[in-house]
Amino acid sequence: MDSYKPTRQTGYINQAILKVASRCNLNCSYCYVYNMADSTWASRPPLMTDEVFELALGRILQQCQATGQKQFRIGFHGGEPCLIGADRFDGWCARIRAVLGGLVRLSLVIQTNGTLLDGRWVDALRKHRVSVGISMDGPKEIHDTARVDRGGRGSYERVERGLRLLQEAEIPYGVGCVIPLGADPLIVHEHFLRLGCSKITYLMPHYTHDTISSVRRRYGATPCADFLIPIFDHWWFESTMDVQIEDLKNVARVIMGGRSLSEGIGNDPPCYVFIEPDGDIEGLDNLRACRDGLSQTKLNVRDADFSQLLRSDTMHAQAIFEGMPLAQTCRNCREGETCGGGYLAHRYSSDRGFDNPSVWCADLLKLFAHVRARMSVSVEETKERRRMIAAQDTAGLAALDACVS
Repeated sequence: MDSYKPTRQTGYINQAILKVASRCNLNCSYCYVYNMADSTWASRPPLMTDEVFELALGRILQQCQATGQKQFRIGFHGGEPCLIGADRFDGWCARIRAVLGGLVRLSLVIQTNGTLLDGRWVDALRKHRVSVGISMDGPKEIHDTARVDRGGRGSYERVERGLRLLQEAEIPYGVGCVIPLGADPLIVHEHFLRLGCSKITYLMPHYTHDTISSVRRRYGATPCADFLIPIFDHWWFESTMDVQIEDLKNVARVIMGGRSLSEGIGNDPPCYVFIEPDGDIEGLDNLRACRDGLSQTKLNVRDADFSQLLRSDTMHAQAIFEGMPLAQTCRNCREGETCGGGYLAHRYSSDRGFDNPSVWCADLLKLFAHVRARMSVSVEETKERRRMIAAQDTAGLAALDACVS
């Protein structure tokens, strides 16, 4: 492999997401991989081979050795990653810990639809201390409208069974729910609470300016905000801090002057790469919702390291390591620094690229206004908090430089 040469002090990847399967046993209607603008999945091998896995692991090792970074996160993703089987997953996790465990603090995660989890999977997850993200959209009558298998059958019972296995084994997990537009938000949220879920993320569906019009006609101007605001109020007034709603907690964090921990808002550089089953290095995977092939970088772990993405003059390099510039119409917005333009894929149109506000702009503004009112934090106070935090960070770096010199 070529030598790894990062060109900026902070310009390196801290997370690699291994797309170990390019196929899925479900056919969710809103899936950005299989049911939107991109079709590249069809030309890839169904599963990642041991050879590609070892090459990807070698690239991660190469980078960690060169940068001296102290932590790294590896995610297993798909399609449906459980299609690789529990035995192969067990072996790959063992290899990851053997190769990287003495060099960096590792965090292993898997994102799954939960339908294939069984006792062997639970043993492997627990053995290797793997955290789980599980996809579920609420009670059966809501979940099964979108999350169906290849025969059109609902998947709720299989997902709930997988969730119960994780709970019984005390494996850390979080639930990701794509907002079911038009559904009663408290019916959805209280369903998760009854199941014992304490870490929940509500995800705005993937639409672009080319595809959003029918949604607005059917659901009105702010369907995501109208779903999230009652849940925020329930969380604010009735829940304990044992219940964490990750997306709403992130909104509160940026309002208080902190940095975003989510791609959905803030526009902070994510510093990750996706590695496909054939070894292709891809940037922002969700751009599959925008245009065919848009997520491709033309790099592959067989002949490229991660620094080549960093040095490339591409949109992916800018988005991953710097953050994309705001759309012209967002630059004077009162929430420009907090919202950050929203999820990048949601800004896309075929005629203007990403120089648009999010298709969920009105929802974000309504949600931010509501959370600000509940927290009694003005836009001006957020800006002042950000200035104070930035000054503290600068002073801390100056003190560190003085100690080193």
